[in-house]
Amino acid sequence: MSKIMKMQLKKTGFTLVEVLVASTIGSFVALVAVGSLRVIIVSSEMVDQNINAAAEVRFAANMIARDLVNFYRDENFQNTKFIATVQELDDGSSTSYLVFYALGRTKARAAQPEGDIYEVEYYLTKDEETSALMRRLWPNPSEDIEPGGILSVIAEDIEIFDIRYFDGEEWSEEWTEEMRALPQLAEITLVASSEQGVPPMESVIVNFVRSQGGDETTVGSGGPTGGSQSSGQTSNSGTNTQTGR
Repeated sequence: MSKIMKMQLKKTGFTLVEVLVASTIGSFVALVAVGSLRVIIVSSEMVDQNINAAAEVRFAANMIARDLVNFYRDENFQNTKFIATVQELDDGSSTSYLVFYALGRTKARAAQPEGDIYEVEYYLTKDEETSALMRRLWPNPSEDIEPGGILSVIAEDIEIFDIRYFDGEEWSEEWTEEMRALPQLAEITLVASSEQGVPPMESVIVNFVRSQGGDETTVGSGGPTGGSQSSGQTSNSGTNTQTGR
């Protein structure tokens, strides 16, 4: 065999260095592709979480506003109930607490007799891992009976539950029984928990002066469907909604 043929045979195929370089480039391209795909998946999950959290705080804020619009009014204010305080949580933070009488025609318990006056209570529970905004609906409230009723979670992973009350001159975080009158305005603010970015927030203002008479069809209702259907009703009954994300 001639020297020229031997040289041609030696040039066929890839050298070890070429194989290693090609493998390194292929591995790098695959690593970049997998990393990009993972970033896209994580970003998509975060967007979905923010959308769900925003919908949840909006639903909860609108439910509180509807209940406040339906506040039970009486010529003798002693026959009504409206108590708003600030409570300390186990983690050292503070949160709003609200309990009042409201009117409603939709029964909370379909199989049991109920009147049209309900005691409604809102408060935030929080521990090391979870937090939730609670709503207690008590049919047939009585001062002679220990408070009870139906307790439900209306929003989870809530970081801030804050309500302020306007008496015509200044805002206050509490409204005691000694006031013997309703505030003119109530501002409800809910902020969801968020590990990254700006947390979803919902702020609703209830005008008690404009909302006299209310809408007596919403107090006993609940669930996401009821929340979305009645958003327009609250806006027409003396509420103003502001959303932040």
